Amino acid sequence: MALRLVQVNFKALDGLAVGRFWAEALGWSVFRPGVTTYVGPLGGFVWPHPVAVGIDVVPVPELKTTTKNRVHLDLATTSAAHQAELVARLKELGATPADVGQGDVPWTVLADPEGNEFCVLEPREIYRDTGPIAAVVVDCTDPRAMARFWGEAMDWTLHEVSDDHARLRSAKGVGPYLEFLRTPDVKTTPDRIHLDLLPYPGDDQAAEVARLKALGATPADVGQGDVPWTVLADAEGNEFCVLAPA
Repeated sequence: MALRLVQVNFKALDGLAVGRFWAEALGWSVFRPGVTTYVGPLGGFVWPHPVAVGIDVVPVPELKTTTKNRVHLDLATTSAAHQAELVARLKELGATPADVGQGDVPWTVLADPEGNEFCVLEPREIYRDTGPIAAVVVDCTDPRAMARFWGEAMDWTLHEVSDDHARLRSAKGVGPYLEFLRTPDVKTTPDRIHLDLLPYPGDDQAAEVARLKALGATPADVGQGDVPWTVLADAEGNEFCVLAPA
């Protein structure tokens, strides 16, 4: 048994506006399958997408606090000119410069219209075939432990691990990486952005949830009420959802 990462879930005061920003940023399309706004590759609505990790924006009544998100996206570029052009275009779409203590680095840190931080990376060979999202990055205190848990939770392959950084990717070698970055900060508030996992066809959601609990996941209450998905937290308290099979 295993799970697959199908989307990154954003909470937003104006879900449609945030969805439209990310669609323009990534060159993707906006879909409204229900109360949420889904952002995925161009073409008709395909969920789960066989390659891409989509973005699902859920409307909430609260604005983001000033606390830095523990999950963010890194965007890929193909050249220095592409990076500069993308940063300029994102600012025109409503992105603003963000200071998360990055100092003098070759990438650019921005925030979307509701303050969600993200990075526009300088060209890197490792991200040449990921699509517009190079990586989904999670802050943590122990990348090795996070890599063990998430490597067991999903059928993704571990590509790199050290005391400071871990990197996984789909076993098919497509789409973005999932990366864990060591930071000194401890999680103190519910995540504004989290990961959504989905069982494969024929697999049982309840059995997958039990398997994750055996790996160290714990039940989490974020006010979800009676819903068909299950909210859990990993060993560092990062909430994530196990969705019901479509």
